[in-house]
This record gives sequence, C-alpha cells and structure tokens, in this order.
Amino acid sequence: MGLIPASETQAAGAGCGGASWYALTSKTASGERMNPSRLTAAHRSLKFGTKVQVTNKRNGKSVVVRINDRGPFIRGRVIDLSKAAASQIGMVRSGTASVCYQVINS
Repeated sequence: MGLIPASETQAAGAGCGGASWYALTSKTASGERMNPSRLTAAHRSLKFGTKVQVTNKRNGKSVVVRINDRGPFIRGRVIDLSKAAASQIGMVRSGTASVCYQVINS
C-alpha cells in the first residue's frame, strides 16, 4: 500500500491545498456573471459545471460548489470560492483556509 502521487489525485478530481474567496460581480471565464451569493468556485482545470465538495480542514465544515470560473493563480491555492461558499465553511473572516476538495459529478 503506497501513497497516491499528487498528479493522480488531481486527475481523479480530488486534492488539498489553500482556498481563498472572492466577491466580484464581473463575468467569469465561463461567461456567466459572478454572483457572490451563489455557491460557485474557480478551479484551474475542472470542467465548467462540475460540482465539487470542499471541506475546511480546520473545522470540518463542507460545502458543494459548482465550478464556473478559472483560478486561483496564486501558488499553493487550489480553489477560489464565492463569498457565500466561503461563509458556509467558516473562512470569510480569515480570507483563506486549508481545504480538501472532491468532485461529486462532472
């Protein structure tokens, strides 16, 4: 029994790393307007429309988001959440959190 290389984990639609949140109202990379009150997120490579469960490692709270944008583009971060999603996992005040994510459909 060995560890799964990070590249395989990412390819399978799961990973861990940093998360941040944003509340812009500009258009997303998918063409829809960003709505901070919806449960959406940005990921560098997952297909638009993919649903992902994101869990805050510090408090165990989870949220399901839909990928509708690209990012984050900051080293060490794996996902950017809408303000509503960040609120549900208790990371609005801190601005960032250590999370794990898992694709639940694509």
